[in-house]
Amino acid sequence: MAGSQGGWTGGALTAGPFWKPKHAARAVFHPAWIPESVDPAVEQLKKIRLIAGTFAAIGVYTFVEDGFGFDEILENMLTASVVLLFITPLTVGVMLFVWRRTGSVSGLKPSLFNSLKLLLLFVGSIVLTVVLLQAAGGAGFFILVVGPLVLWLIGFVARGAWHVGANFFGTAGVHRCLPPLLASVTAWLMAIPDLVTGDLHGLGLGLGILFILGAPTTVTGIALLEMRRLEQQYGIRLATHPATQPRFTPPPPPMPPYVPPQGNPYGPSAGNPYNNPYGPPAGNPYNQGNPYGPGPHGS
Repeated sequence: MAGSQGGWTGGALTAGPFWKPKHAARAVFHPAWIPESVDPAVEQLKKIRLIAGTFAAIGVYTFVEDGFGFDEILENMLTASVVLLFITPLTVGVMLFVWRRTGSVSGLKPSLFNSLKLLLLFVGSIVLTVVLLQAAGGAGFFILVVGPLVLWLIGFVARGAWHVGANFFGTAGVHRCLPPLLASVTAWLMAIPDLVTGDLHGLGLGLGILFILGAPTTVTGIALLEMRRLEQQYGIRLATHPATQPRFTPPPPPMPPYVPPQGNPYGPSAGNPYNNPYGPPAGNPYNQGNPYGPGPHGS
């Protein structure tokens, strides 16, 4: 498994950057064992899918209906946490049932447990942040203690959401097609309850359906493009057992460009073998002083 050596963070988290939420989130939510992306184009598709997924999780209607609905965003964060906690293992379990028809899945246990730990860490961070935010309103003077922690957690969770949205809890370590699949399933499960109950949040039928279905439709379309590129370019198919997938080794980093030596190669220098042999020597052997001038032998 990629990144097994070096532990969870691979040495990326030290006491210094721990106080900066973006560094801590990078080390915790994008561990060293997550495999590198196979293709820059796939990486760009992940970013677009992540933006669309963020709209699905937060709810575009939150900003359209009555301005910035902070309480509703907190509610949506908890709902998204519950959805992630149940749908991610369920979806992975279905795929394990498909893969076990063509091979053993016991070798996937280390990667599966790592992904589960990452999922629990993220959900736990969201729940802790929401609870502290709701408690901070009536904290009184205690807000001076809770406030900095809450602000740090907001930055930590926001940055962590960006990482887990791209790698989807490191499930690419199990199969590279799992992140786009899980993103699509999660986006639809966030939208279907509003669609089934008819709760369009006061937007009207046309606008409500557009905002509710727009994000999951976009996520699904990008996820299909992502999986299609993985299949066409690298032979990686969702229904194929991970052990039979082509092994991908990231290309080595590019060599630095050649920079020719600066300066005149024919000019005088300490190590230049082409110096002018007829130039003035370092010292004049005939300049030993005027033998006819006053000196120790002069009269």
